[in-house]
Amino acid sequence: MELSMFDYPINRDKIAQYPLSSRVDSKLLVIRRSSGSIEHRMFKDILDYLEKGDLVILNNTKVLKARLYGVKENGKRVEILLIKKLSSDTWSVMTRGIRKGRVFFSVGGSAEIYREDDKKLAKFYGKKPDELMEIIGEIPLPPYIKRKSEEFDQRRYQTIYANKNGSIAAPTAGLHFDKELLNNMEQKGIIVKYITLHVGPGTFRPIRTTNIEEHKMDEEDYEIYRDTANTYREVRASKGRVIAVGTTVTRTLESAFFEGGIRWGRGSTSLFIYPGYRFRAVDGIITNFHLPKSSPLLLASAFAGIELLKRAYKEAMELNYRFFSYGDAMLII
Repeated sequence: MELSMFDYPINRDKIAQYPLSSRVDSKLLVIRRSSGSIEHRMFKDILDYLEKGDLVILNNTKVLKARLYGVKENGKRVEILLIKKLSSDTWSVMTRGIRKGRVFFSVGGSAEIYREDDKKLAKFYGKKPDELMEIIGEIPLPPYIKRKSEEFDQRRYQTIYANKNGSIAAPTAGLHFDKELLNNMEQKGIIVKYITLHVGPGTFRPIRTTNIEEHKMDEEDYEIYRDTANTYREVRASKGRVIAVGTTVTRTLESAFFEGGIRWGRGSTSLFIYPGYRFRAVDGIITNFHLPKSSPLLLASAFAGIELLKRAYKEAMELNYRFFSYGDAMLII
C-alpha cells in the first residue's frame, strides 16, 4: 500500500498554535462507521455518545521538560531532546547542532554526545539530567507549532490526569478532558481507567518508506494496571464498549489483547497499525487530527476506513477545524 494515499494538503492557518481557553470547547467530529455518517459537535457533547457501562481508557503519561539548550566549546547553540533514561546520568537523545562532542549548560554541568550501537547517547557530568530538566528544561512542543514554549504550555500540553513521567510528546486526545467532564462521565455510569504508554519519537517519526508495510515503529514502554485489566475483562464479558482515548491507548490495548481480556503488567510495543489491520481490543477511538502520511493517521484510517476518514478530514477543513496537537478532536465509533 502506497504512503502517498495518506497525504493531504493543509494550510498553515489550520494548524493550532495555541490551545483554546477551555479544554472542552474544542470541536468534535463524530464518525459512525456502521452508517458512514459524520456529525459535527463540541467536545463537551461527547457524553451524548458515551453510554452507561462503557469503559473509557486514558493514558496518564506525563510530558517531560525534555528539551535542553546548551553550547558547544565554540559557543554555538545546541539543542538536546532527552528521549529515554538509560541510567541516572545517561539518556538516549536526539540533537540539533551537534553530532558528537561536549555540550555545556548555562547553569553548570555538561554532557558528552556520542554514538553507541547506532544510537545517539548523552552522558551528563556535574549536573544530573533530572536536575537540568527542572531548572532549564522546556516542554518539547512539536515543530509545526511555530513559537517557543511558554509558561502555560507546562500546564496545557499535559492532560489533567498526567502523573507518570516519561513522554516527549503529549497523548493529545486526552488534552480535551477537564475535571468536570470526567466527573460527569462517572456520574453517568461511564467507567474511567488508565494505562501508561510513554510517547517516544516512534509516535511522530516520519514514515520514510514508499510502501507502508516496510515501515518499522520504534518501541515504546507501557504499563497496564491490574485494576484496568480486570475492569476490561468485566466490561467485555457484559458486552460493554471499550473506548480508547488516543492512538497510544489503542496500540497498547491491541498489543496486550488476548481473547476476552488484556494482559496487565509492563511491556513494550512496536505495533504499527495501518489499513487491513483487524482491531480486537477497542470499540471506539477518541483522537485528534493527524499529520499527513503519519503513523497515527494510518491507525485512524485503519479503524474508520480510508475513504470515510478522507471525507471527514475534507469536511473538517471546510468547517475550519483546528488541526494537530492543540487542535480539535474526533470520535470514531
